Amino acid sequence: MKPIIQLQHIAEINNFVNNKTNHPLVAVVDFSKTDEYLEEGTRLSADFYTIMFKNYCANKVRYGRQSIDFQEGSLICIAPKQVLIMDTEIEKRKDMMGWGLFFHPDLLRGTSLAAKMKDYTFFNYEVSEALHLSDKEKQILFDCVQKIASELQENIDNHSQNLIVSNIELLLNYCARYYGRQFITRRSNNNSIVLQIEKLLNEYFKSTQLKESGLPTVKYLADQVNLSPGYLSDLLKKETGMNAQDHIHYHLIEEAKNILLSSNQSVSEIAYSLGFEYPQYFSKLFKLKTGHTPNAYRTLN
Repeated sequence: MKPIIQLQHIAEINNFVNNKTNHPLVAVVDFSKTDEYLEEGTRLSADFYTIMFKNYCANKVRYGRQSIDFQEGSLICIAPKQVLIMDTEIEKRKDMMGWGLFFHPDLLRGTSLAAKMKDYTFFNYEVSEALHLSDKEKQILFDCVQKIASELQENIDNHSQNLIVSNIELLLNYCARYYGRQFITRRSNNNSIVLQIEKLLNEYFKSTQLKESGLPTVKYLADQVNLSPGYLSDLLKKETGMNAQDHIHYHLIEEAKNILLSSNQSVSEIAYSLGFEYPQYFSKLFKLKTGHTPNAYRTLN
């Protein structure tokens, strides 16, 4: 396995694709005009955010657990420190279209967008959860990228950072909207996943897994349905109003209620049986979700 090539600076990605560096912290690349082919097995990791849209492949790219076929016209968003693996070369199309936006976290320092980046959970989605765009959506995102590219051609001044960051934020907000649309258009499939999660949690709390492994994690649930934790949480939030952690807590509290009203076990014993290392954490969560302490709930009922 080849060592990971760590890209620390924006200039390095520009060097890879023979693109001119106009700004040290942000770059726009027109993939249809660059030679981006890399040897099979090349592994890349960057210290900056990556957003890519293409309708062709110079390489097939593996990210997370699966490969992405850009020929479907997909957009992917990748957080810093993630690893991309280049697979075998694929023939390019005559109508090649593709662009990449790369920006370093340092660009966002001191801006309102820096604090909002954690809300754009799609940066941690799997490739199989890529955003599939309509022609209108492709054009809107392309226009945002073109505005950033145009600004990069200007001399850097006191307004540069604000204008570039504002357009990046606009692009990210459109991505959030289009992912919301994608959740809606895939509703039938999403409902199937919601049912799978409910079944998984019901079986988990009825089995010996709780005592053996403790509370199920969001990652455990995501792995069972072949999704990333972030995508699963966002999907559940869209469909049910509760994210993955909320679903786990709901089943936990329901199980706790059943034990409280059907046994004489102490609160500490119940907490340990539900996978809590510290009973006070259980009591705090129970009160947060029900408005009562475990003992108060038992007394009232």
